[in-house]
Amino acid sequence: MEVVHLVGLSSLFGGLLLLELRLLGLQPSLDVQALMRLAVPVALMGFVLCLLSGAAMFASQPEELWVNSAFRLKMLLILLAGANALAFHFRGGVSRSDRLARAQALGSLLLWLAVLVCGRWIAVV
Repeated sequence: MEVVHLVGLSSLFGGLLLLELRLLGLQPSLDVQALMRLAVPVALMGFVLCLLSGAAMFASQPEELWVNSAFRLKMLLILLAGANALAFHFRGGVSRSDRLARAQALGSLLLWLAVLVCGRWIAVV
């Protein structure tokens, strides 16, 4: 399950990283909509893999994980990252000078990096 979780994390973060770096101004010649059509399905597939493998791992030791503060923080950060993603996708198009899109992209990167850190901390805390 851990390997499936890592493959999911790689797909999720890799897809988002490409899109968010573009939104932050890297490679402005790349069409944002075309990149979204490629990156978003990869990221969503990664999220589904993480959700399924994470649920299976949680089911094996729910009491031990739920009392772990790093685990609970990770769950909160995932909810915040999901809310940020929903807000981004439901607000409409993205223009070249879209400061909100840049802020959401940076926020997403920081949230998902924090999720990764908390995931590693679960074993230590």
